[in-house]
Parts: sequence; structure tokens; C-alpha cells
Amino acid sequence: MSFLSILFALLFEQLKPLRADNPMYDLIRSLAVRMEAWFNAGQQQNGRLAWFVMVLALTIPTALGYKLCASVSPFLALAWNVLIVYLTLGFRHYSHYFTAIQLALNAGDDATARTLLSEWTGLATVDMESNEISRIAVERALISTHRNVFGVFFWFLMPVGPALAVMYRVAEYLARAWNVPENMQNEAFGQFAARAFYWIDWIPVRLTAIAFAIVGNFEDAVFAWRNFAQRWQDESMGIILSTGGGAMGVRLGAPGQTAAAIREADISMPDAGSTESDSPPGDETTARALQSTVGLVWRALLLWMLLLLLLSLAVWVG
Repeated sequence: MSFLSILFALLFEQLKPLRADNPMYDLIRSLAVRMEAWFNAGQQQNGRLAWFVMVLALTIPTALGYKLCASVSPFLALAWNVLIVYLTLGFRHYSHYFTAIQLALNAGDDATARTLLSEWTGLATVDMESNEISRIAVERALISTHRNVFGVFFWFLMPVGPALAVMYRVAEYLARAWNVPENMQNEAFGQFAARAFYWIDWIPVRLTAIAFAIVGNFEDAVFAWRNFAQRWQDESMGIILSTGGGAMGVRLGAPGQTAAAIREADISMPDAGSTESDSPPGDETTARALQSTVGLVWRALLLWMLLLLLLSLAVWVG
């Protein structure tokens, strides 16, 4: 059932992508703001309580809905699973930006690519060269793919999968919403949300990196993971970007500079005294790397689906 749920959800998302400003996401954003306003008294334990209240308020009804559907009909349970995966996936949330940036760069229209990248990331892109635009777009795509697809897959495959998929997406959002905005940075309230998501994402991050290595240049990916991932301030993002870059043969990030300048996390590499020889292996990121990123992501997705199909067949046969 897990394989069919993910397959149908992916097909539905390709046919009818869920907008990033859909009512369900707006509800979660509004609830997060209310929780912060109600619970934030400047202490870490306030953030911990608010985190548990919000996560449980969304995951318990999801679990109960699945149990109710399963008690009525397995087909109803399948439909419930497809709905939850469809709502928690975000495979198409960013792809239109990525594709448009790729087309603009291939046409030599750097101005349009800067505008699109600014709309996508919220960054100031006025002075960016095409190589920097390409690098940031690739980095953002790899991170978004992990958080919106592969991380969701992992938790959906666990017991009570629909509820845990919701937990993952809510935890990922709270880690951003309660830490990244300027008025929330360095506040104790969001520290638990960030730490909780780090541990929730600990295994999925490494599985995504392994998938990138398997479907890409394995030796360079593993070499980059072992030797350069720790240079990012954010360990999880360092693993994704170093392994993804090694798998594609491109260099993502630069010592002493912001690796992706992504609003979700500060993943800058702190070693400002490093030389070029200390940089991750690979060529400089160009517009061609965007096409390589598309291939890497789709191959990794097919690998996940193949493994899930084999697992499902083993369960059915057994």
C-alpha cells in the first residue's frame, strides 16, 4: 500500500501541482504564528511546549483518520494515504522556478534568471553572475528535494506513516518559522524546534546522500561527504550539498562564503582561511549543472521507488 500511495500521490502532483499558498499550508502558517504568540515567554521550555502542542494537534487527527479509514475499507485507507502524501510532498513547489531559471540561463538572459532566483529565495541577486545564480539554484533544489520529497518518503514508510509524514513536514516548517525570521533569530523559543528537526532529519539526510552517491559519481560523492560536509555550519545541509555536488562533479559552496544563502538555514562554511585546494572537488557550477541536477534527482527518486517496490513485493509474497 505504501508504494501505491506514493506512486499515486506523485502522479497526482505531476498532473495537479499543489500551490505553495494553498489553504492547508496557510492554516499551518497561521497556527504557527498563533502558537508563538501564545507560548513565547522568552524561554526554551515555552518553545518545546508549543512544538509538542502543534505537532500533536496535527498528527493525532491524521493517525485517527487513517485508523478510521482502515476500519472501513482498505481502499479508503489507500485514498487517505494518497491524500496525506499529496499534501506533504512538495516536488512541484519549486520546479517551475528551477526550470524557468534553467531556460533563462541557457538563453543568456541573466537578468530574468536573477529575478526568478530572487522571487524563489528572497535573496538580493542584482550583482550575481550566471555561475553564482546556477550554484544557488542547484543548492536550493537539492535541499528542497530532500525536505519536500525524500524526507517525507522515509517517515511515511514508518508505522502510522501518514501521521509521521505530517510530523516531518510540520517539524521542518517550525524549525524555519521559529528561527529564520529576523525577529526570531537567536531567540530561545525556537531552539528546541531546530534541534528536534535535526534529530528527526538525521537518518533521512544520510539516506538521501547515499541515494545521490549511488546514482551519481560514487567515489567523488563519498570523498566530498567524508572530507567537506563538516565545513558547513549546518551539518545536515553540508552532507546534502557536498554529496550532491560530488555526485554531479560540481563544486557547491565556497570556504568562508555562504554555501547556498538559503533562508531556511545558515549553511555557511566557516573556514575563511581555506585555499582553493581545500574546496570540494568538482568543476565550477554553470548552467549545465542545472540539467545534471534534474537527472540526479530523478535517478534518486527512481531508486527510492524501486527499493520501495521490492520491499512491498517481499511483504506481499511473505
